[in-house]
Amino acid sequence: MTFEGTPPQADDRANSFPWPPVLFAGVIGVGWLLTRHFPLTWPGTDDWPARIIGLGFGAAGIALSLAAIVTLRRLGTTVMPDGRSTALVTSGPYVRFRNPIYLGEVLLLLSVAEITKSFWYVAAAALFALLVTRLQILPEERYLERRFGNAYLDYKAHSRRWV
Repeated sequence: MTFEGTPPQADDRANSFPWPPVLFAGVIGVGWLLTRHFPLTWPGTDDWPARIIGLGFGAAGIALSLAAIVTLRRLGTTVMPDGRSTALVTSGPYVRFRNPIYLGEVLLLLSVAEITKSFWYVAAAALFALLVTRLQILPEERYLERRFGNAYLDYKAHSRRWV
């Protein structure tokens, strides 16, 4: 479902910088460097149930992110975090989560933590969630409230930012 709001202004958008992909790449790089130079092993066991859970997190993260991207594209609004929203999307994974792509990325980082047995990727997931909330999600929520008004407030009341 989509809701049309006020027409977007030329400079009206949540952010002028694409924080999420930059942050995601950055925390992966930091996690890799820390794992390589200062190993901090995962406290879990290295057995097949743990591997399945780790791979499940990765599969869920990919599926959630792809479903969100397909939903945004299908409804004709931007996928880019620094773009202008043309519709308030409340269908697909957006029914339950306001930020399914970012949630999918956190799940991917947790999957990498289990697969590599490196605690640094758990820290990377937490850091990514904190930074993306501060730098992207909060400004995006203010933007969507301005752009879509009560429709966004109603949606926000019935969906979760994360989980």
